Amino acid sequence: MSENIQRLRATYTKGEAVKYISHLDLARTVERVFRRARLPLVYSQGFSPRPKFAFASALPVGATGRAELLDVWLSPPLAPLEFAKRVAPQLPAGIELVEVREVDLRLPALQASVSHADYLVTLEDAPVDLGARIADLLARDAIPMERQRKGELRAYDLRPLILELDLIPGPGAQIGMKLANSSSATGRADQVLAALGLADAPYAVERTRLYFDLADQ
Repeated sequence: MSENIQRLRATYTKGEAVKYISHLDLARTVERVFRRARLPLVYSQGFSPRPKFAFASALPVGATGRAELLDVWLSPPLAPLEFAKRVAPQLPAGIELVEVREVDLRLPALQASVSHADYLVTLEDAPVDLGARIADLLARDAIPMERQRKGELRAYDLRPLILELDLIPGPGAQIGMKLANSSSATGRADQVLAALGLADAPYAVERTRLYFDLADQ
């Protein structure tokens, strides 16, 4: 049976129309899409079998994604082009399929392999000293922060989670962020903005790229 199982990797966008739906709701939407597309889905074992698919990383509510990833297991195999032809018409507004390719069944789980991510933050009204604020933040040895996790307020150091932070030159006010994005430590764009004193400033966040520990991902 395992020789007849296929693992496809889909790259998709999550746009403005769906940026406020939760990760759980997104998963439910994807499952409905796959069923309507009549895909030969592989199901999990156990009392309540579920279609086998997995996301690389949950996107924060309110953020858009330019190159989000998910894996889906099929049996019998389906050509990537046929997968796209079946799935694309079923997708809701705001989600678009960018690419589909077959990957090795033996590759580690997507979520376990993600190491960091790029974000593009667009500010509606940036302070004139934004460049100085970014330089000051990067110069700090530690950035003590607190956040809610499982109903508890927990303290953590944001500084090691910021890999790069740049003011992007141009007519608009944009910040490029490269943040840790692993199962053990994840940096969030809203927390970086809070550390910059911009927690209440109107802004838009787009995740533009995910990086992996393994080059063959």
